[in-house]
Amino acid sequence: MSTRLVPRCFDAAWDEDTKAWHLVLEDLSESHTAPTAWPLPPTMAQCETILRALARFNAAWWDNRRLGVSIGTWIDPATYAQRLQGFAAHFTAFADRVGDRLSGERRDLYRRVRDAAPRLFARYHSHRNVTLIHGDAHVWNVLMPKDEQSGDVRLFDWDTWRIGVASSDLAYMMAMHWYPDLRRRRERPLLDRYHAALLAQGVGGYDRRALDDDYRLSVLLQILTPVLQATYDIPPWIWWNNLERILLAVDDLGCRELLG
Repeated sequence: MSTRLVPRCFDAAWDEDTKAWHLVLEDLSESHTAPTAWPLPPTMAQCETILRALARFNAAWWDNRRLGVSIGTWIDPATYAQRLQGFAAHFTAFADRVGDRLSGERRDLYRRVRDAAPRLFARYHSHRNVTLIHGDAHVWNVLMPKDEQSGDVRLFDWDTWRIGVASSDLAYMMAMHWYPDLRRRRERPLLDRYHAALLAQGVGGYDRRALDDDYRLSVLLQILTPVLQATYDIPPWIWWNNLERILLAVDDLGCRELLG
């Protein structure tokens, strides 16, 4: 890490036989705090600070030659195809579980995304304009500095980090977790600020239109997330609200156009 964006780790140990482990991190309780009490969204100023921190992190790994070599692993098209087959089974079980609470039109959307998946995931397989992503980038996985002027944001809970398209984290943070009124007011200004922060950190060859295109694609693909959350026994009061919000975002942003 070229910049301090995570809690400092003093020691870590793991025993494969006993499964015993420990992790010693710096104590940030005096200097940092959660942005809000879940599920209250942060203020606009807090969101801007968080997105600038994400941009610094993304820019540090943007098209880094170590990606897929010593940092992270590329998922090849064949593996994606296998995962898609697994998702199809998960969706069948999910649809049976929710019954008529999931409309025929929404079921059809999932089928169309499944059928178009090889083309939709071509963006990832291009291996261009990619970086490391957090994978669970909701705002409650962020510690905000109590000194608001310091900008010393810390990102934590990296269990699902991977190589990917940066807009995946942005779509998860905003489109998945915000209801339409707030999202419509904040989405574009925050994407503007995120893109400006990328450029300020030296990212080139990635214009504002490219971010919009990636963001819409990421919003569309995020409809898979609530299904997987339900599959892994995350409580319905989380995945049901996520499902409703992300499908509303798909409608708002015209994401069905990406399906042809």
